[in-house]
Amino acid sequence: MVWKWLGALVVFPLQMIYLVVKAAVGLVLPAKLRDLSRENVLITGGGRGIGRQLAREFAERGARKVPGYRDSRGWGPKARGTAGTGGAPTCCRCRDPRPGSESRRPPYFSAPPIVLWGRTEKCLKETTEEIRQMGTECHYFICDVGNREEVYQTAKAVREKVGDITILVNNAAVVHGKSLMDSDDDALLKSQHINTLGQFWTTKAFLPRMLELQNGHIVCLNSVLALSAIPGAIDYCTSKASAFAFMESLTLGLLDCPGVSATTVLPFHTSTEMFQGMRVRFPNLFPPLKPETVARRTVEAVQLNQALLLLPWTMHALIILKRYGAGGGSSGSALAISPSPSGPWWGRGLRQEKVPR
Repeated sequence: MVWKWLGALVVFPLQMIYLVVKAAVGLVLPAKLRDLSRENVLITGGGRGIGRQLAREFAERGARKVPGYRDSRGWGPKARGTAGTGGAPTCCRCRDPRPGSESRRPPYFSAPPIVLWGRTEKCLKETTEEIRQMGTECHYFICDVGNREEVYQTAKAVREKVGDITILVNNAAVVHGKSLMDSDDDALLKSQHINTLGQFWTTKAFLPRMLELQNGHIVCLNSVLALSAIPGAIDYCTSKASAFAFMESLTLGLLDCPGVSATTVLPFHTSTEMFQGMRVRFPNLFPPLKPETVARRTVEAVQLNQALLLLPWTMHALIILKRYGAGGGSSGSALAISPSPSGPWWGRGLRQEKVPR
């Protein structure tokens, strides 16, 4: 036992030196980016906001553009796999425009598809059409990630329709801008089911096959509020902190799994419909992020196999403030995240329930 501890004392410093040198070399030399052209991507909450921007970014970076598509909307010849459908996006809850016509990919798409999940068909359809305009195959499915059985059933339908998912992006989330005493019990449960448990269900649905293939990536779009809570958003902060712990444990568990890894993204306030009305104390010092920026940096993190991404880089101060802040309290106020005095949380314009991303 003594020799074991002595060996650990010798090996640990060497491991730390190796990691520091590796990180330093990575900063100097250009890193090799992962090729996304053969990856099947699934994005939850893909109908709007960051989810829509992620679909665009994956389409631009990963999809091999098809030279033969002629339609102004980016769809291929009508006679090739979509006869009688007008090239309409394929649908939801697995209803095909023509039974059997979508059992395999339309031949005018040569790149792997992007799959979108969400609860609002109108938004999903708009995003699907936009991605197809870019010459990338795209499908959408109506699915509430907070419903375990629905997740498993839809995941099975996705595998039958497009094949194995190799990049899963857990982006779906809801928020209720109320304090604990003002919150409805059902609303609290809903946010926990979607924001936290939904990631359990989607990961359990797709991770086993990734492990078999030795090829996969789990991505979590989280929030800096996972590290630093604010008042008036107790359900959201709790769910994001839980999701962060989930991803931290999952990432460590995947260290011994070749070809499969995970990325957790912690962005600051992002200017999307979901966060409409949010107020920060120093807007010039901490401006809101653009969804395009979050999406671009997220896809880059996937290509670089980066385990943790904080946006912007100044958010690394959260870790220091959280550990050494005055009184051991939250660092949210120090980083200028604060509720609006004109409303229960982020001020006027925030509905009782914001739509999922």
